Amino acid sequence: MNTTSQRVLITGGAGFIGSHVVRRFVVNYPNYYIYNLDALTYAGNLENLKDIENQSNYTFIKGDITDASFIDFIFKKYNFDGVIHLAAESHVDRSITDPLAFVKTNVIGTMNLLNAAKELWKDDFTGKRFYHISTDEVYGSLGETGLFKEDTAYDPNSPYSASKASSDHFVRAYGETYGLPYVITNCSNNYGPNHFPEKLIPLFINNIIQNKPLPVYGDGKQTRDWLFVIDHALAIDLVFHKGKNHETYNIGGFNEWKNIDLVKLLCKLMDQKLNRKEGESEKLITYVKDRPGHDLRYAIDANKIKKELGWEPSVTFEDGLVNTIEWYLNNKSWLNNVTSGSYKDYYKKQYHLN
Repeated sequence: MNTTSQRVLITGGAGFIGSHVVRRFVVNYPNYYIYNLDALTYAGNLENLKDIENQSNYTFIKGDITDASFIDFIFKKYNFDGVIHLAAESHVDRSITDPLAFVKTNVIGTMNLLNAAKELWKDDFTGKRFYHISTDEVYGSLGETGLFKEDTAYDPNSPYSASKASSDHFVRAYGETYGLPYVITNCSNNYGPNHFPEKLIPLFINNIIQNKPLPVYGDGKQTRDWLFVIDHALAIDLVFHKGKNHETYNIGGFNEWKNIDLVKLLCKLMDQKLNRKEGESEKLITYVKDRPGHDLRYAIDANKIKKELGWEPSVTFEDGLVNTIEWYLNNKSWLNNVTSGSYKDYYKKQYHLN
């Protein structure tokens, strides 16, 4: 990709990872024009981007990737050179309750974007790129050893991971069938500022503040690799600009933790920050029935992106976790707004729309 002038569509840019990517591109590439498309569902929050919303190279578009005619319209109107596709339903528990919602957004929504990009760029793919962000969960579950590599066979176990696996396959198929210039990345669990408090780390930070139970699935020995969201945004920047077409890159933190060990570390750090007696927050840990199809272990081999693009995590997990805790403690109004639902009022006030 050239860095002279680009019109880049970022889908899901008001979400957790998306907002960090939007900010990075708006600030670091003033000669680009960044379009942030978000449906502003429960996890999309424009308060995440208050610091850059008035930048001259930034436009927010409210819309749904499942609306094919709308997607076709904005592609023709804005003539995008690149797409960074982050918009997705991503919470495994929600996918178990409502799997069709995940098919609609993650599969049909991705198809709408692929069709619009193919149609817009069909006469000349030069300088164009469709970047699809996926997850390590498409690879299934590991035993106590081994790592997910880019050529690991797909073996999804939840409706969420199955929907993401399907979208990955369609992106690759459009590359093979139509020549669409794409890249795909599969990342491990992200953590950091602005994370909607339904996932483990922000949920437990909020629950510890509120002295509420910390629900740990099963025996808590499920293992995950954790990636600081700002490091992920940097990796996305590098892959978008320097990744090779029709390639996949795994992005991980080289940072495996059993859930129960992570929760205990989080409790320890929170006790320190809240000036509580050591061990006080651990009393909130409550073991609950394991969820269906719960994968035992994910672990990413991120050596390809390290070797080819020079990316590696910039912070240790404990430093990143302290940074995250401090952000939530310093932004209690943000946390209160998202947990109460009042964050949705920001869009109405800022844009005078419903």
